[in-house]
Amino acid sequence: MTQSQTDNSAILLENVTYRFSADAPVVLSVPAWEVQRREKIFLQGESGSGKSTLLALLAGLQTPGTGEVTVLGTALSALSARKRDRFRAQNLGVVFQQFNLIPYLSVLDNVLLAARFGETDAAASKQRAADLLQRVNLSSDLHQRKAAQLSIGQQQRVAIVRALINSPSLLLVDEPTSALDHANRDAFLTLLFDVLAERDCAMVFVSHDPAIGQYFDSKVRVSDINRAEGEG
Repeated sequence: MTQSQTDNSAILLENVTYRFSADAPVVLSVPAWEVQRREKIFLQGESGSGKSTLLALLAGLQTPGTGEVTVLGTALSALSARKRDRFRAQNLGVVFQQFNLIPYLSVLDNVLLAARFGETDAAASKQRAADLLQRVNLSSDLHQRKAAQLSIGQQQRVAIVRALINSPSLLLVDEPTSALDHANRDAFLTLLFDVLAERDCAMVFVSHDPAIGQYFDSKVRVSDINRAEGEG
């Protein structure tokens, strides 16, 4: 890996393998994969293809058995679990499939909980959260509403804001449209790209739905980069 690659890459994988236990088969084997900073990637894969494992490695939630996962110039496996958590909070945004909002907290508090792990002071975080919520069409009268009282579409928008609150350089999106009809799916994707257009942020969007690929200039199949036999 050259210094130029490190400087220009949002993601760089080299000879990465992963298995769930020492005697389990290899489920992920990636000889090489690179995503440039500011690049938006659609990563398509069926269930069991290794896409969720790959996303966990990129987020630093798991570490590879062999090889190196470098994200934004940082070798994640060289960090302790605590330092990986801090790196993720300060540099990455993650939109989960089920959103993972805390149902009894308000919209604003769900966002500010994520902001606590960043480096912005409380007052600035609150203002940024309010601005972002307005940007995704969640008006101020909804900011104190409990997450459990929101529609699915509103929860999606809160999840986007929570992922963006710390101004990440890389956004990881894990199948958030799988339970949506086509109209709501398209509205979500349009909104996501509108918000990202204002930010210098790379994105890896994981899905099994090939129709979503129309929104992306760069499309990759997990099977093209995962060389493990008997994936998943």
